[in-house]
Amino acid sequence: MAARLQDHYEKVVKPGLVKSFGYENAMAVPKLEKIVINMGVGEVVNDSKKIEAAAKQLTQIAGQKALPIASKKSIATFKLRKGLKVGCKVTLRRERMYEFLDRLVNIALPRVRDFRGLSVRSFDGRGNYALGLKEQIVFPEIDYDSVDEIRGMDVIIVTSAKTNEEALALLKGFNMPFQS
Repeated sequence: MAARLQDHYEKVVKPGLVKSFGYENAMAVPKLEKIVINMGVGEVVNDSKKIEAAAKQLTQIAGQKALPIASKKSIATFKLRKGLKVGCKVTLRRERMYEFLDRLVNIALPRVRDFRGLSVRSFDGRGNYALGLKEQIVFPEIDYDSVDEIRGMDVIIVTSAKTNEEALALLKGFNMPFQS
């Protein structure tokens, strides 16, 4: 069974992009490739158990097992050693990616405090979009009482669009709440 947003892309977004940008080849129409969710856990230097709690919460949010990320080099001022687990990430593709985007747009972003819309300046020039969330508790999968610490996360939406305008049109098709 395909995700709701996947059907929406095929029936509404894709024809709209073809109409507005005039693609001749169906494979040239921009689409979502993957969504990467990253959660840094800086306090792991003092308490190594924090990474397990962060990975567990990220797994609940994404619906897929989170992988711990090790530091690439040592930095003495931060008491950081090479190989120390300092964060976790999840890469979502296909149905899980569309389901996560659906929950992000319709459930999590409206629950963000003082939310005024997403910035259109967060594109990287190649059609990818990055946004940061200050707290993981905006997702309904996280039980507020079991949270040991509020952690932020980065969500990177990777598209096959060549320009920022194409990517913006694609994400607006998924009802992403951009500032006007």
